Amino acid sequence: MIDVVVLTDSRYLKDSTTDQYRHNVFYEDELVVNALRHQGLKVLRIAWDDQEFNWVNTKFALFRTTWDYFDRYEEFSLWLGEVSTKTRLLNSENLIRWNIDKHYLLDLQKKGVRITESHFIEKGAQTRLREIHDILNWQETVLKPCISGAARHTYRMNKTSLETFEEVFLKLISEEHMILQPFQHNIVEQGEVSLVVIDGKFTHAVLKIAKNGDFRVQDDFGGTVQPYKASLEEIKFAEYAVNACNEAPIYARVDVFTDNDGILALSELELIEPELWFRNNPKAANLLALSIKKLI
Repeated sequence: MIDVVVLTDSRYLKDSTTDQYRHNVFYEDELVVNALRHQGLKVLRIAWDDQEFNWVNTKFALFRTTWDYFDRYEEFSLWLGEVSTKTRLLNSENLIRWNIDKHYLLDLQKKGVRITESHFIEKGAQTRLREIHDILNWQETVLKPCISGAARHTYRMNKTSLETFEEVFLKLISEEHMILQPFQHNIVEQGEVSLVVIDGKFTHAVLKIAKNGDFRVQDDFGGTVQPYKASLEEIKFAEYAVNACNEAPIYARVDVFTDNDGILALSELELIEPELWFRNNPKAANLLALSIKKLI
């Protein structure tokens, strides 16, 4: 019996000496694996879609770097429902299914968490971008799917460029729900802060900055990450957002920024497989391992 299976995707099963990105993924997972083993736990790291592993043979499955799930969502969703009957998932299936769709932002808003102003466009809606922008009177916006990751189909638009995106929008809205948000200038000018929360408590933070000429802070698109000293306001905001979840997650990443009104707001609450930058604070990996040990 394995105590904890650490989940990745097949691209990151092996370390790389030539690709820094792949090495960082492997190293981050290794920090978690070693921290769990230090707690005396038996640990295995495998791809979530491993065809040979029998999931009844582990007590916990810990989602870490399953970064292909949003490209294979239907397959992932079926697998998630099946594996949840055989072992305990961290975070839970209920949390994952809630967090996987950006409609969760509305639930947090109802509980007092300030979110990015958002307009949801449901799958199959008979509308056009021009019509939506005219109704909302938004001049500059960002469009993205409600189920997404790594900035998949994320587009920055303004009223003069809408026609360029109408065709791709019509295709996307015929297949999935979309979310439209006002473009947040401070994310480009100041960056976005990611705060890591383990077992309900803040551990460390990073500042993500987009490369010149881009608005996406992800390192997939050339963004940079640096250690960040979070303010008390940011820490309280992050912990409050996590406590607003329907159940307590074992880990969370809370992405915040100063919105166009100059107020701290939530960009994303990541509960599925967020990068947690343990390489910046290995002690946080130990805290995660200790929290999991308490569950066994």
